[in-house]
Amino acid sequence: MLLWLAFRNENLSDVWGKMQVANPFWLGLSIAIAILSLISRAVRWKMLIEPLGYKPRTSRTLYALLIGYLANLAIPRIGEISRCVSLNKSEKVPFNGLIGTVIVERAIDLAMLFLCMALVAVFQFEVLYSFLMEKIISPVMSNGADGQSILMLLAVGLIVGIVAGFWFLKNKESRLRKKISTIIREVGSGLGSVLRMKNNIWFLFHTVFIWVAYFFMTYTCFFCLPSTSALGVGEGLFILVVGGLGMSAPVQGGIGAYHYIVSHGLQLFGVSSTDGLVYATLVHTTQTLLMIVLGAWALLMLMIPEKKQV
Repeated sequence: MLLWLAFRNENLSDVWGKMQVANPFWLGLSIAIAILSLISRAVRWKMLIEPLGYKPRTSRTLYALLIGYLANLAIPRIGEISRCVSLNKSEKVPFNGLIGTVIVERAIDLAMLFLCMALVAVFQFEVLYSFLMEKIISPVMSNGADGQSILMLLAVGLIVGIVAGFWFLKNKESRLRKKISTIIREVGSGLGSVLRMKNNIWFLFHTVFIWVAYFFMTYTCFFCLPSTSALGVGEGLFILVVGGLGMSAPVQGGIGAYHYIVSHGLQLFGVSSTDGLVYATLVHTTQTLLMIVLGAWALLMLMIPEKKQV
């Protein structure tokens, strides 16, 4: 639906024709930076896991991460579960503890996205504010549920939570309660792993490196096309932020949402709607193909029986 919305008024042959003249050097550089960011993310995840008492191999952590990204292309957010299942099977790390580390990862990434948004707000507040209001908040409010429905959902959720809480406190000997308590403890252990890390400086380095890499993945692709080659660092940071919002949408791999939000964001800087879609499609397609290729490779590597290691 979102993909149709992004392309509904465009001539697909024009989009395809402009994509064909993209500069392959800058596109290849963006892909290389993306691969480095994936390796860095795998190392950072491993650092979160080690305080749990396990030391998974970096290669297996990377494979699990890639499988997670591949799974996200099929079902939104299932990749978080898939990568935990994969690492649990290959390295015997407790699944519930892994879930806790993934929650920590996502919370940190969300904080980094807000930090980037704050930087954009400092230098381009009016542009960011008008874009969020016109392209995101207003459409959601006009097409979403009304206030009464939202209040009803909150009330039902509160009641269910209260009932579940009373049951949990009352049935102390219940097997289900014990199981839930175990899961909560293991997830909590994963959440607390960041506090027990020995190499906090390296963890911070990888976190910053990942987001700097994301910026350069966005910025270098500007030089792929004549229509975006004149854009600067500020515009790159803005597109990183709005692109991050698009990728956060609950759709497979941000398909459609990324195209729509990035193409409209580029229009604020004088790029035509067609050229904006060409850029968004070029970036999203190459990154998606990269995830498919690397995800398939990771699946193959995990399926190949490994020799016993000393």
